[in-house]
Amino acid sequence: MTPVDVPFRIDGPADAPVVVLSNSLGTTSEMWDPQVPALAERYRVVRYDTRGHGEAPVPNGPYSLDDLGGDAIALLDRLGTDRVHFVGLSLGGMTGMWLGINAPERIDRLVVMCTSAMLAKEHDWPARAKLVREQGTGAVAQPSIERWFTPGFVEANPDVVSKLRATLADTSPEGYAACCDAIAGMDLVDALEGVTAPTLVIAGRQDPATPPPHAERIAERIPGARLELVDAAHLANIELADEVTGLTLAHLEGR
Repeated sequence: MTPVDVPFRIDGPADAPVVVLSNSLGTTSEMWDPQVPALAERYRVVRYDTRGHGEAPVPNGPYSLDDLGGDAIALLDRLGTDRVHFVGLSLGGMTGMWLGINAPERIDRLVVMCTSAMLAKEHDWPARAKLVREQGTGAVAQPSIERWFTPGFVEANPDVVSKLRATLADTSPEGYAACCDAIAGMDLVDALEGVTAPTLVIAGRQDPATPPPHAERIAERIPGARLELVDAAHLANIELADEVTGLTLAHLEGR
């Protein structure tokens, strides 16, 4: 499939090193709001909406991870940026790993959060794609919230949770379903040994969507990768924003 021009936002100094942020399934680039202020003090922060999400184009599916990775490379080309740091969560982390494998010359340091190199066995992605195409993304909104956050966070942060539930419900059904297709067809496990970028893998101890064993497998396969566990569910960058931001900054700075 031909790459699409995904919409993006830029924060931070024009002459600083570039870090690209890639969103999860059912969210938009706004999911990175907790990280942007600290990152933008030291980096030129580029965040974009994955195809099928937010303001991005919604080509007819199915999509593949090659499509999502190709969109990211096309974005770097549009920006005239040869080499970047890349940070992705869940689907965004899958895109980051694909880039580390297929475009290693474009990736300086890599952070992948709450993600998996192969998720087809744990979830029936074709069934979820079918449900969303038939009933809309609202049909998966509440189950997704229960995976995204711990009950304590949901109770303590109703406004944050409500906004993210609405974002998911507003996501294009075809865009969401076609990204489910991409996850269903993904198996990066054996190829991870080819990632050369220094890599930080972050996992949520209470993440039911991509439990810690998925992160452990990634960290074992990528040479020199480091694994950090945090006490959160799937959207760990929101639930434990300060801790995840600190880990990310330390890795990007080589600490």
